[in-house]
Amino acid sequence: MAVNYELLEKQFAALADGEEDRLALSTNFVALLYAEIPDINWLGLYILRGSELVLGPFQGLPACTRIPLGQGVCGTAVEKMATLRIDDVHAFEGHIACDPASRSELVVPLISDDKVFAVLDIDSPDRARFTPEDQAGAEKLCAGFVRILESQQSRLDEFI
Repeated sequence: MAVNYELLEKQFAALADGEEDRLALSTNFVALLYAEIPDINWLGLYILRGSELVLGPFQGLPACTRIPLGQGVCGTAVEKMATLRIDDVHAFEGHIACDPASRSELVVPLISDDKVFAVLDIDSPDRARFTPEDQAGAEKLCAGFVRILESQQSRLDEFI
């Protein structure tokens, strides 16, 4: 089933309209995506705090609380400042298995002022769940989310 990322972008813009609290915005962003993207078992944000990623708003089973930079798919995406779409997480060297049911993963860095401040992490129990279209759609959603946060005129290094 294809995801209508354009519709998700409009839905989130409506949810975000007039809201200035970053925690509320982040929680609704995560909840909306989790509800509308099929065949996933976990979706959430990891927030950069110093040299590690710390668990932020999420949907799914309890997760790893801290991920060092350069480790796992999330920590590697931060180091590379690039989206990682992994068809089989068990073949990814250094994968951190928070949920052994996860088979594929899509991680999109959230970037402002040429710095990563968080990542969106999406896991699926299906191997090769994420397509190039999913990657492009998630990247566009994340860019819109960052623009909304940036419009608040406060520093994103103090995110959440």
